[in-house]
Amino acid sequence: MLTPAFHFNILKPYMKIFNESVNIMHAKWQLLASEGSARLDMFEHISLMTLDSLQKCVFSFDSHCQEKPSEYIAAILELSALVTKRHQQILLYIDFLYYLTPDGQRFRRACRLVHDFTDAVIQERRRTLPSQGVDDFLQAKAKSKTLDFIDVLLLSKDEDGKKLSDEDIRAEADTFMFEGHDTTASGLSWVLYHLAKHPEYQERCRQEVQELLKDREPKEIEWDDLAQLPFLTMCIKESLRQHPPVPAVSRCCTQDIVLPDGRVIPKGIICLISVFGTHHNPAVWPDPEVYDPFRFDPKNIKERSPLAFIPFSAGPRNCIGQAFAMAEMKVVLGLTLLRFRVLPDHTEPRRKPELVLRAEGGLWLRVEPLS
Repeated sequence: MLTPAFHFNILKPYMKIFNESVNIMHAKWQLLASEGSARLDMFEHISLMTLDSLQKCVFSFDSHCQEKPSEYIAAILELSALVTKRHQQILLYIDFLYYLTPDGQRFRRACRLVHDFTDAVIQERRRTLPSQGVDDFLQAKAKSKTLDFIDVLLLSKDEDGKKLSDEDIRAEADTFMFEGHDTTASGLSWVLYHLAKHPEYQERCRQEVQELLKDREPKEIEWDDLAQLPFLTMCIKESLRQHPPVPAVSRCCTQDIVLPDGRVIPKGIICLISVFGTHHNPAVWPDPEVYDPFRFDPKNIKERSPLAFIPFSAGPRNCIGQAFAMAEMKVVLGLTLLRFRVLPDHTEPRRKPELVLRAEGGLWLRVEPLS
């Protein structure tokens, strides 16, 4: 039902939003670096930028969260931290006990705030829809290509023609917000880290973007440009291999699975699949700790199993938003390298797996504006 929300006709108009959101972030960087160079925590800046662009894509709502604090954004960040913390305390898996703790109460408060925000958007959208011919109204809007995710969810029907309830729509919108900002921010932060460490690859990416946009003013990356950035795409993929934003996924076995040594994982068991482990398996990836974008040269891909590289998982329950995420990452990375030189910081980041793969104490890099 939700797959149409990610059809490229729906995604194309979001390119404008990606360009605008990254321009706001870059204006902040220019200001901070006006004295020469700025030392920045990439996670902090890029998370706000991806949240900003997602709020616009999901809700058509501009919270100006990159320029001023937003209650909604603060609640989302708090919920992510609380979920991770709760994971590590087995007794707090019991809801009754958890909600007696200060963290549980903070969780409830933040949850209520996020839900109230989404509910208000849904109600407002319903209120503005004409009472007759809602479907015709939305279909007309779809033709003008200005649908956001809430519109797509309002349009969704199952095979029996049944629509999603407001609660269903809220759950999906909340999932988009959570799944779509931190993961992309992680992917972008780590690829900038790798390119800071490998200036020769950074320069090659920059030349590719400069060549693409040389006769264009303003410098904006459009939908049809995405296929014209092969080396930049290889650099993103190799970073997603080394630092997958989601380090593990869980799956419920739908049948008995016989392992090579004859042991059996019984049907109904939930397995944790290590994306990080798969991407660092030396039997599949020689010298897995070496950052080498040429692993993703088309001629090298043919020899590998399609399941060797699974940053978006795989199969029928893979990431519904992977085209959205890759498009956003290419726009942000392309424009960043066009305007800034990214340099490594003196502190080497330590990987910190939470809901997404972060860096302990932030991922710090230096940026220098290019003339």
